[in-house]
Amino acid sequence: MKKKQQHPGGGADPWPHGAPLGGAPPGLGSWKRRVSLLPLLRFSLRDYGFCMATLLVFCLGSLFYQLSGGPPRFLLDLRQYLGNSTYLDDHGPPPSKVLPFPSQVVYNRVGKCGSRTVVLLLRILSEKHGFNLVTSDIHNKTRLTKNEQMELIKNISTAEQPYLFTRHVHFLNFSRFGGDQPVYINIIRDPVNRFLSNYFFRRFGDWRGEQNHMIRTPSMRQEERYLDINECILENYPECSNPRLFYIIPYFCGQHPRCREPGEWALERAKLNVNENFLLVGILEELEDVLLLLERFLPHYFKGVLSIYKDPEHRKLGNMTVTVKKTVPSPEAVQILYQRMRYEYEFYHYVKEQFHLLKRKFGLKSHVSRPPLRPQFFIPTPLETEEPIDDEEQDDEKWLEDIYKRNQQVSLEFFLRSLKLDGSQDIKQVLWNLSSEH
Repeated sequence: MKKKQQHPGGGADPWPHGAPLGGAPPGLGSWKRRVSLLPLLRFSLRDYGFCMATLLVFCLGSLFYQLSGGPPRFLLDLRQYLGNSTYLDDHGPPPSKVLPFPSQVVYNRVGKCGSRTVVLLLRILSEKHGFNLVTSDIHNKTRLTKNEQMELIKNISTAEQPYLFTRHVHFLNFSRFGGDQPVYINIIRDPVNRFLSNYFFRRFGDWRGEQNHMIRTPSMRQEERYLDINECILENYPECSNPRLFYIIPYFCGQHPRCREPGEWALERAKLNVNENFLLVGILEELEDVLLLLERFLPHYFKGVLSIYKDPEHRKLGNMTVTVKKTVPSPEAVQILYQRMRYEYEFYHYVKEQFHLLKRKFGLKSHVSRPPLRPQFFIPTPLETEEPIDDEEQDDEKWLEDIYKRNQQVSLEFFLRSLKLDGSQDIKQVLWNLSSEH
């Protein structure tokens, strides 16, 4: 009798006629074949059961932990503050605290652009929201040596976070000295109006008392104090000529010596810094919209700022700091100012366009319904590059509401040939706009 073929492992051979084509029969054999072809996926039913049991125990333990008062939300918040870390990081020295929002903000405020209004609001907001408001008593030193830059950056960087630092100072590059670059914010205004506000404030102060200006400018001679604005401009006094009028751009260009020279280099560098380092550069003529955007961008600093700003009691405080004894320069003097401020106006229009673009993204309507008119500047004479005159860079707290709604479409008409109005009508409108600031 013919004996049955024996399987090498013992027992009858399950395939007496040889293994089928493919190396395994259907069913369990084919499953074993697939596993053998994928060695990385080999595992036994016992291993599979162990993994499932472990996962079940973990889920039940997590559920029991949460039901017993465990703080999963706290763990999520902790991750936001500390960032992702490894096991060794968690059991080693605690990492530095990183807040889940900009915790370092610098407001390098431009003089005579409403900064004292904003600082007054910040004092209230710092008490309300608990951030560290760091101010400076230095008002007349915007340009620093390398050592002074390093010292100031060190002092700012070591302040308790979250902080907001404010001072009249040209843009500081923290990364140049190995520091973390903070978030910058600022506000500018129409260059001619800024200049006029500064000119009369230095001489006559504001409504808080006319004697204040004596303290700020004790060395000013009487003939200089009562110098007519037209004479200052037309006779080319240093205070009313370049480079003294090149004032706003250096705040955004930085501490480089060329930032003090009126020209394309400083202008382009200022634009670059606005794009790369400033969260927001607002326009004083639209201050309410500036505050609204700051509240949306930095709620941990500016939440509720607009309601505080509109409060009648705070408006009274602001009205006390309006510059007094302002007079309007002649049309000829205004034209010369526009000539001398060519680069300032190029920068002002650039910032204004960026600000309006930002407003549109947030659904805010601009005051100007059509594109602003651009002045046609004459080709300027070569500009001097001597050091600007040091000045007390104080700022008033004037609360502005829709002032200069038509400033661009009317005051600049003086320089546009395409308009049908005659020159005398343009001049009257320019003078009316400037005098409305009173």
